[in-house]
Amino acid sequence: MMREALSALAIAAAAVPASGQSVSERLNDYPTEARADYVFGCMAVNGQSRAVLGKCACSIDLIASILPYDKYVQAETVLSLQQVGGEHTAMFKSAAMPRTMVADLRRAQAEAEMLCF
Repeated sequence: MMREALSALAIAAAAVPASGQSVSERLNDYPTEARADYVFGCMAVNGQSRAVLGKCACSIDLIASILPYDKYVQAETVLSLQQVGGEHTAMFKSAAMPRTMVADLRRAQAEAEMLCF
């Protein structure tokens, strides 16, 4: 299963770079803290084993290969604002742009889950 994920990562790396960045820059634009935060959250949900650590690390690496970090941050921000009540956050629940951002993140997460878990 891990070989399949690494193969998918290699295929994603061969994709055309986005926004003028090299493939290497695009794959490494997630700060270590963001990757670690994702892995900690993933392990909290899926278990605290060495095997799960590898799967969660694979997952964030694959997400990073699909979604640039700035898009990831935007989608995560929208998701957190959607969980807050009140009229000030209503636009994040109904506007098309936030829905698109979140949908892109959800697609990347789904692909990572299929390939890494």
